[in-house]
Amino acid sequence: MKFNLKKYRISYSLLILTIVLGSCNKDLVEKNKGNFVKSTYFTSPSQARTFVNGIYQKLYMFQNGDAYGESPFITIELFAGHATSLGQSVNNGNVIKNVTDAVNPGFETVWSNSYTAISNANIALESIAPIVMPDADKKKLLGEAYFLRAFFYYHLVRLYGDVPLITTPVTISSPDLYPSRTAAAAVYDQIISDLKAAETSGLPDKDETGHVSLGAVRTLLASVYLTTAGFPLNKTENYALAAAEVAPVLTSYSLFTDYAFLHDNAHKNQTELIFQSNYLVGVATNAIPQLTIPFNLLVGAYGDHLGAMIPTDAFFKSYEAGDLRTEERQFYFSSYPKDKDPGTIIQFGEHALYKYFHVESALGSGISDENWTFLRLPEAMLIYAEATNEVSGPTQASYDQINLIRTRAHLDPLKNLTKDQFRIAIWKERYHELAYENKAYFDIQRTHKIYDVINNTFGDATTTKNEQNVTMKAQYYLWPIPQREISTNTKLTQNPDWN
Repeated sequence: MKFNLKKYRISYSLLILTIVLGSCNKDLVEKNKGNFVKSTYFTSPSQARTFVNGIYQKLYMFQNGDAYGESPFITIELFAGHATSLGQSVNNGNVIKNVTDAVNPGFETVWSNSYTAISNANIALESIAPIVMPDADKKKLLGEAYFLRAFFYYHLVRLYGDVPLITTPVTISSPDLYPSRTAAAAVYDQIISDLKAAETSGLPDKDETGHVSLGAVRTLLASVYLTTAGFPLNKTENYALAAAEVAPVLTSYSLFTDYAFLHDNAHKNQTELIFQSNYLVGVATNAIPQLTIPFNLLVGAYGDHLGAMIPTDAFFKSYEAGDLRTEERQFYFSSYPKDKDPGTIIQFGEHALYKYFHVESALGSGISDENWTFLRLPEAMLIYAEATNEVSGPTQASYDQINLIRTRAHLDPLKNLTKDQFRIAIWKERYHELAYENKAYFDIQRTHKIYDVINNTFGDATTTKNEQNVTMKAQYYLWPIPQREISTNTKLTQNPDWN
């Protein structure tokens, strides 16, 4: 099997690939912005816009894949324990079995790209302020930069714990060139501060061009509050803040009437899709479909079929009877016509993720520009339901939110539950609705519980075996600091048990 690395390669060089996001991504263009010099670059509004657009490019690293099926969005998901992976990927297999180490390349990918994005956000926040331009436009640009800095720090602090907190541009003589780790609580304080700044920057409630919106800011901030209410900070007063923060989002967006709209080209950045990483053929493409279809079966026009993230059968069976999401070609699929031979139906022998199947590229050139969704309305709805329940127990408003999701899935509404019962119901709904969207591992971190799908209950994360007969090690609550970073910067220390 040959994987075309060049075909899916994304350049991370600053401003080499500029994305000008427009409706349905039709206005994505590529410009050469080489020879960047900070001291002379920030002189016009268009330069400021171009520079901020460049920060968005670092979002691509989550979906960047290789010939072995290794990609950060898959690594994050494998830590949750509900997926199998292509056998030839040693790193993926080691994550599943809890025997990976600090040299896993995925750990370095997320760390280095996140800090590059943060560095660029720091430059933007310092350099855009003096530019002469309409105040409203300037505030929105700065709001986007604040959001993006918070977004990347939010991933870093959850994945690695205490991480260096850098909020100003770094030069060769800067003391932050080789920084020490900052306590997670302080990092969260900065994330919240940045998101509050973005919240007051005049961003639109919704944005269908792929830029940051007020809805994205509020949803991310609510997620931060929900996370900090759990482990390791246990700031339970933040449940109320999460509910209040996300409440306006619930009336600004609406659920799709068809699950297929979650992963087609026609509905990018629309309706329930609050924040996505945007792709366009000819500008930036990805291998999401190839990574999530069964290994070596000729499904679609792809040159590679990697099987890097396949749901376990036990997880698939954990859905309630009659759940629309488990019907063929809703969230999952188990068969599909053979490429170039539609009369031959390929039986997978397992359930793959149809929610990431990209029909346009499968039936076309095999080059995918499917968007990746970071935030969508059901997550906001479930944040509201969970946070409200923790404050006051089940309310009609919290029931309404989860039941809208269940009604779309053809399930009976929930009612008459105790606070503890409702909490478990919400957690299950998060697993089933947000399945394989990089939410489960972060839920394990903040609750210290895993979904025992075989017994349909939740158990202690470090004493309950998952469906693959693996018991999560306590060290897996955090990723290791990448070994290369520790070797380069002696001020960095390693997370517990990763030495």
